This record gives sequence, structure tokens and C-alpha cells, in this order.
Amino acid sequence: MSTIGGGESTALSRELADFLIEFSIALHKNAIYPAGHPLLSQAVRGLLSRMGALLKDERASLSIGVARRQLIIEGVATDPNHPLLRELAQRLHHHQLGAVRFSAGITSDELSNFLATVAIDASRMELPLGLGDPEVLQQWPHARLFALTFEQLELLDDGGDEDSDESLDGRSAGGARSAALWIGLARAALAKETTGDEELPSTDPVVVAQAIDDHGKDVAYDQVVVGYLLQIAEELKSKQGKEAAALQKRISRLVASLNPETLQRLMDMSGDTVQRNKFVLNATAGMSVDAVVDIVQAAADNSKQTISHSMMRLLTKFAAHAEMGREVVRPQMDEALREHVQRLIGEWSLDDPNPDAYRVALEGMAKAAPMFSGVDRYPAEPKRMVAMALEVQSAGDAVWRAVDGLTQEGDLGVVFDLADQAAESYARESMLEYIATPERLHALLAADTFDLPLLERVVTRLKHAAVEPLLDTLEIADDRKAGALVELIASIGMEAAPTIVTRLPLSRWTTQRLLLVTIARLPAWPDGFTPLEYARHPDAAVRREAQRMMFKDQLLREEGIKIGLLDGDTRNVSNALGAAARGCPADAVRIVMERVGDGSMGEAIAPLAVKVAASTRSASLLPWLLARVEGKRGLFGRKLADVTPLMLASMEAIAQFYADRPDTVEVLALAQKSRDDDVRTAVTRRASVAMRAIQDPT
Repeated sequence: MSTIGGGESTALSRELADFLIEFSIALHKNAIYPAGHPLLSQAVRGLLSRMGALLKDERASLSIGVARRQLIIEGVATDPNHPLLRELAQRLHHHQLGAVRFSAGITSDELSNFLATVAIDASRMELPLGLGDPEVLQQWPHARLFALTFEQLELLDDGGDEDSDESLDGRSAGGARSAALWIGLARAALAKETTGDEELPSTDPVVVAQAIDDHGKDVAYDQVVVGYLLQIAEELKSKQGKEAAALQKRISRLVASLNPETLQRLMDMSGDTVQRNKFVLNATAGMSVDAVVDIVQAAADNSKQTISHSMMRLLTKFAAHAEMGREVVRPQMDEALREHVQRLIGEWSLDDPNPDAYRVALEGMAKAAPMFSGVDRYPAEPKRMVAMALEVQSAGDAVWRAVDGLTQEGDLGVVFDLADQAAESYARESMLEYIATPERLHALLAADTFDLPLLERVVTRLKHAAVEPLLDTLEIADDRKAGALVELIASIGMEAAPTIVTRLPLSRWTTQRLLLVTIARLPAWPDGFTPLEYARHPDAAVRREAQRMMFKDQLLREEGIKIGLLDGDTRNVSNALGAAARGCPADAVRIVMERVGDGSMGEAIAPLAVKVAASTRSASLLPWLLARVEGKRGLFGRKLADVTPLMLASMEAIAQFYADRPDTVEVLALAQKSRDDDVRTAVTRRASVAMRAIQDPT
């Protein structure tokens, strides 16, 4: 799995991504199902299995940082647009929680109680978990919640001017998020096992840096701290104004106050080079230039890379001019510094990237006056880059950056178009594998509106790998998206069938109905599946789809019609009558007589039921029909019953199917002489006209 985030996000292992998604689904199920529901125990077992795979060997615990719409794990901030992970982050954030920690040895009962506690909606509680009794957060031996008290926001709003180092206006939306991120970092840095409920002693960057310096090497602790640093760097890349300036100064003071050994410890990040470089790039882009040199040097030491004295002098000179140079030079030096750091980190592949000739050139640059524009005026167009790569049948980092650029601009379909037009090659296959991933599918599914043509192309490419993301989205989709998801899943074909059948009994009723619709659209029913067990489901909509499936199967058709006629839902009964109109089972006649007789059929559909039952020409039905059209015998002989829809339907059925019986002659003669137009019409109406009134429900 390349990443949970999008674009250039640092890689997150498949096992961590699966764990977070499993965690989100387990909490979601605990929120919607009552205690004791079989789905809850199944969710606990699934999550416990994921934890068992993670909490082993050297990893004794697993920490997750919490932000408003993101989670931080292994130093990586998840994609805020991922539907399941965004929901998980928001649920924890609403409880004003700053972090979650799981430890090895957690039991099923422990995890079940933990999920049940956290799944409660914060709005339904007197106080969110983070503001309530601190003992609640510490009640589990192997699971721990850390409170994040936003009361500390006032420490960041001291009414200073725009240039004040302590000014961070928490009243605006951007300020509130910036303040929340800083408080999260401060609390994560100052948190101790026994002080999750205490107020922060200070949010001063120097104090926070001292706490990080004094903390022993703890992978989980460092991951949460670095995760917040990553989020702050991302925030600073997209925000401007005094809030961003104040946050930038705070984080820069923090970095400048850290010991070099601590910086190297944070650079370590579990030994992941890609992740470490990503941290440096993001932090460099968001911090003031005076902290850049320290970060680069620490990253170089950690990566066992060599940065010459000349290069360090050059970077230091850039930083000095960016901070204190002439006004016209500052932006150029700032941009040049960040550009050179990015290029330096991106090209750390040689044992010594500073050979003698390069060192001499750097020495001269460091002594010369600064004259850098730092702007590439003619960058390669991403679309042209991709087209050229496919034409020459070659791919590499530059191509992937171009693909990511098109994707971020919403032009993923352009990449598919170019690949479709290209000849078969390794480059084309690699590009299709790069753009058609479960992560990109998740991002497309999280959009407010579906780009169906693009979704179809990704799903067609992924095949079975697309089933789980589609089913996850189907669980939470609204009506306007559900139909498209059903068609997408069905388009995968029989590869999707085993997963659908596994999920079917464990899903909510609304989802079960959609899964039955999906199975009905497959080329064949999955092995071992039968809709019969759902034809008597407690939910009328689920029963309806199961019965429709039975109507279309020759072996189950008659049973489905009888079940439908006995259904308590009028629409389901009407569907069964529509199916019976094309061939009514003999056993259905008794059901019609009983239900029409006791009034449980409903006045609206009882006439149709009579006509359908009469189409069997069953001898047992005729006396029942005569009883509905004959009135009490008077002084002048037999007379007809009062005119009602049921009486007219019975008269019509007798005229159509029993007119040749001796015991119907007198009744039909009376009807033909009736003064009521409807009665006379019922005797002469053709059967085909009557049957046409019954709609085909399928």
C-alpha cells in the first residue's frame, strides 16, 4: 500500500492502513448496533487480529495521534478526505482526545469495552471523554486515551500585534486549527503516563523542546510528536496571515531549542528513509529559514550523508539573506534555500554528494554575492511528460511526479486516456498499476459526487481489489450514491461474489437489501447462496429483493409467490400477484381466499388477487366467488350482492373463467340485466384487459 494520504504523502505500510480502517469500522459498528449483536464480536475479533500482527517483536505498543480530521501513526498524517479514517478522527476529536495507545497483551473483553466506550457519540454525553473523569481514560490495562484540553487555546491569544512571537489568534477558523495543532503537539510532548488529566504547565516552545529532549527514546512517543510536526508543516504550507506567522515562529523556536541528538532521534522515525526525507521536506517548507540548517544537518547525520562545509556555508548564507537581507532579496533567498534543500535531499544517493569539483564550485558560490531567482520558468508539462514516457516506453520518478500532478489537479482521466492510446509496454503497465490503486479508489469514492466514468476505469483495472473499498463505501452511502455503487460492484462479476456473500449476513438491513440487488445483477448466484433465507426477513425491503430473486428462478418461483402472498407488506403482496399473473401456482388459490376472506389482503389489491387466483380455473374457487356476487334470495328469486370493487372483480372472474359452468348461468344472466353499468361491463370485459392492469414488478 503506497499511502493512505494522496499525492506525495509518505508511504504507510499495508498492515497499518488495514489496522486503521479495521479500527474505524469496528467503532462504527459499535455505534449503530446494540450490545450483544453478533457483528460486534466479529468486529472485535477482526481488530484484535490486526493488533496481534502489529504488536509483536520490538513494537510493544502502538500510538495514534488525533487531529480534527486526521490521524497520525508512524509519523504519517492520514488523508483528511478518506471517509472511514476521517470519521474515526472526528469521532475521537469530538471526545477531545489527543492520542490513543494500545499495548501488547490486550484482551478481547478489554478491547470490546474500549470500543463500546469510545463509540458513544460525544454529543449524547454530559461531557466528552477528554473532559470527563480521568479514571475513565485509564481503566484498561492495555489501552489508554489521552485527553486534549482546548481550554489551553487562550494561552495562544494574548492580543499581540501581527509580529508578536506569542500572537496566535484562536478566534478565527485558521487560528483555531493552528492553535489546536500546537496544543496537540505540546500535550503529546509533555504527556506522562500518570498525568493525562492534568493541565499543561506551559505551551512555550522552549519548555516543549526541553520535554522532548528529556524524554527517553520511545518509538511511539516520537511517532506522535513527529506526526504533529508533519501536520503543522502541512498547515503552514497552505495558510498565511498572522496565525500562520505565529505558528511558524513557535515551531521554529522549538526546532532551534532541540538538542542535535534529539533532532537525530526524531529523524530516525523507525529507520524509514522515505519517511524521514518526507519529514525534512515538509518541515523545511513550513518553518522559518533559521531552523532549516539545523534540520538538514540532523537529517544528513542520521542518513549517514556528507554535507560539505562549503554547502553548509552556502545554506547559512541563504538563510541570513532571507532573514536580514534587503527587502528585494529576501524572497529570492528564501526560495533558493528551500529549493536547494529539496534537491539536496532528493539526490542523496551517493556516498559523498560533494566531490572535489563540486566542492570548489560551492566554495565560490558561498563567497559570491547572491543572485538566485529560484524559479523554473519553463517546467515540463505533466501531460506532455506522461505522453513522452509512454511513447519511449520508459518510466521513472519524474513521470510519477507528473502523474501525481495530474491527479492532484483532477486529471486522472487524462492519464487513463494516454495509457489507453499507448502500445502495450512495461511502462504502460507500470503506469496503470500506479494510477489504479485502492487508495486512489478510496479518494474517488470520498468525493461529494461520483465521477462514474473514472470510477469504472479504476474498478475495471483493480477487479477484486476494488470490492472491499466499494463495499466499505456502500455501508455508509446515501441513496443517490448507492445505485452507482451497486452497478460498480456487479460489474466486477463473479470475483466479487465470495466477499459479498461473506458480508451479507453481517451487514445492516439497508445494506443487505443493496447486496441482494447486487447479487441479482451478477451473471449467476454464488455457490451455496439462496435468497430463501431472506424472503422472510424482518425488514420488508430486504424481503422484497429476496422474493424478486425467487420469482426469476424456476425452482424457487412458486415458493416465492406463496411467501409473497403471505407477506404483511402491501407492496410485496402486489409484487407476488404480478409474478402469479404469468402463471399462478395452484397452492396460491387457498392463500388468496383466506386473506381476502379475513380482510388482511387489503381493499386496494384484493380485486387483483381474485382475478389472479381465478386464472387457475380452480374448481374450489368457484363457490367462493359465487358467494361474493350473490345477495340474499328475495321474494322474486335470486339477486346480486351490493356493488363493491371485490364484487365486481369476482363477477369478472366468473365471466372470464367459469362462464361454461351450469351453476354460473343464472348469476351471469342477472348481471347482464343489471341496471348498474359496472356490473354489466364486468360480465363482458375481456380477460386480457383485466390482466394488463397488473404491473410486472420485476
